[in-house]
Amino acid sequence: MSKIMMTFPQGKHKVLTMSYDDGKAADMRLVELFNNYGIKGTFHLNSGLLGTGDRISEEQVADLYQRHEVSAHTSTHPTIARCPKEQIIEEMFEDRKRLENLVGYTVRGLSYPNGSFNKQIKDMLPYLGVEYARAVQSTGQFSMPDDLMEWRPTCHHKSNLMNLAESFVGLHKTQYVYMMYVWGHSYEFDLDNNWEIIEGFCEYISNRQDIWYATNLEIVDYLNAFQSLKFSASCQFVYNPSASSVWLNVDNQIIEVEGGSQIYLP
Repeated sequence: MSKIMMTFPQGKHKVLTMSYDDGKAADMRLVELFNNYGIKGTFHLNSGLLGTGDRISEEQVADLYQRHEVSAHTSTHPTIARCPKEQIIEEMFEDRKRLENLVGYTVRGLSYPNGSFNKQIKDMLPYLGVEYARAVQSTGQFSMPDDLMEWRPTCHHKSNLMNLAESFVGLHKTQYVYMMYVWGHSYEFDLDNNWEIIEGFCEYISNRQDIWYATNLEIVDYLNAFQSLKFSASCQFVYNPSASSVWLNVDNQIIEVEGGSQIYLP
């Protein structure tokens, strides 16, 4: 039997994703930076607070984040582990409905406001249309998520970012897949007067041939597409029922399994 392993698109074995909360005005500078370097981010917004204080307005959302993912962060940012379930449901559904009306696609992700969650909330989320949820506790590692409802990032951008980036770039063993996941708030760069941190990071990490630059949801969709593959019992052929391609490493040969196709494996 052939040795078959999942790879990322085009056979890459590393993925970088960025995750930023609250939708404040500093997102404009951060998005421009990401766009300049071809880096993808997920921006978690509170729809009920848009346009208040220094937050992005409703009219800005679709255009500003068009190359990235808009994700939920609850409508008004309560500490949800202290809220009744009825309020949690309303906060989530209102946030999704308003954001979806602005961006024109299904909002399927979440970052926990104030990092607040518990098992009851995690169990509720699939019934609220949420497919992943990011926590704030960092791992310092480059592993893939084991629990998408408690997706733990590699680091906050304040925490050893460049050393971790250098370690990530240096990973070369293609028998593994690696993910670097950075989170934070764009307004922190204004507060700390340290935009050079994220600017230096983007310049260093961009345009790497072995890194896939993806949003949170693109990673989730890709993992789901891989899990949906239908292999024959002997693994001699595979059918891909999803719409998107999945790439496999088959005995060190990179094979694309296009959406809707069935192929024999070498």
